[in-house]
Amino acid sequence: MPFFNIFSKKSLKKESPINKIIIDNREKNSLVIAELMNLNQKTEFKQLEIADYIIGETAIERKTISDLISSMLNKRLFQQLENLKQYNKSLLIIEGYQKLDLKNSGLNENAIRGLLLSISLDHKIPILFSKNEKETALFLSLIAKKKKTEISLRAKSQISESQRLQFILEGFPSIGPKTSQKLLLKYKTIKNLINAPKEEIISLLGKKAEVFLYLLEKEYS
Repeated sequence: MPFFNIFSKKSLKKESPINKIIIDNREKNSLVIAELMNLNQKTEFKQLEIADYIIGETAIERKTISDLISSMLNKRLFQQLENLKQYNKSLLIIEGYQKLDLKNSGLNENAIRGLLLSISLDHKIPILFSKNEKETALFLSLIAKKKKTEISLRAKSQISESQRLQFILEGFPSIGPKTSQKLLLKYKTIKNLINAPKEEIISLLGKKAEVFLYLLEKEYS
């Protein structure tokens, strides 16, 4: 079986939606930008108050090792991490981690370890370690291509009255968010769905229809 390279340009399918990466103007001179261009990634420059990159609902801060240390010493890093929380998702990319020389940095090894633990545990921000600008660009491009997955309403604590209809349908085996939404868009009410012809439901649900129809008709005992 041939090896499939997820980073190759050939793997970028035209039908797959690619999100635009919003880049802070201060990153223009970064080699990451050139690497994103090589990947044919859609980008746009803006003056960002928060983060270096914005992809959809995700704010991403990029730090080289030298920048990480300096922002740690002047405590700028912690304010930047707090700002990232204004977005639904956040991420810190530490670039060039293999170049970190603790012996000559003047920093205590435990100080660096403590910093990384604080970022992950206290600030609850995931960390990605990148070898160089090329790998950073690959990470960003993959995040941009990642499809947004629908979350079941059963994972939410507060839902609207309309969402309760979807909640009920998601209680059936193999009926997820997409299927329940499709059924409600067609039938509008659960009553209409229950009264629909079996053949119609089977054509919509396929194999899922068997268990769905069985539970609709099963007597409580």
